[in-house]
Amino acid sequence: MTSIRQAVSSDASALAVLAERTFRDTFEAMNSADDMAMHCSLTYGEAQQLAEISYPAMHTLVCEENGHLIAFAQLRWDHAPACVVGKQPGEIQRLYVDRPWHGKGIAQTLMAACLRELEARACDVVWLGVWERNWRAQAFYRKFGFTEVGDHVFMLGSDAQRDLILIRSVDSAHGS
Repeated sequence: MTSIRQAVSSDASALAVLAERTFRDTFEAMNSADDMAMHCSLTYGEAQQLAEISYPAMHTLVCEENGHLIAFAQLRWDHAPACVVGKQPGEIQRLYVDRPWHGKGIAQTLMAACLRELEARACDVVWLGVWERNWRAQAFYRKFGFTEVGDHVFMLGSDAQRDLILIRSVDSAHGS
């Protein structure tokens, strides 16, 4: 049975493995091995995941099937770029589903859980950054009502990449 819950410290090791695997599955073919290695070493270790799980301005959701992590999302509300206008914006920093679970509705269910969490925290606007070359993710977010309002630089190792900044209101209309 599939379930979504808040991550706890004992998830850090499995989350580190899942996070790096899903990131590599998504972006490795379009980026250099050196940039991927640099980014992953700084971003997806167990200690980093533990710190993020414990960070008060971040909320990590994990999706599991029979005790195994299959997807995750990380929400933040500690900053927003100038193009994001809202009284209390929240960010979906990461939302990844393990490749064997693509096409099974997990991403939609996880997105709905993210929106519920942001609504419960009184966020009025949700924003996210998505790589300009990640058309699949862009299409997914647009189905949820996200629209482009700007861009920012995302450093992947030594490569400065352009992320589009997408926003939508946070309300009770969570479906796609």
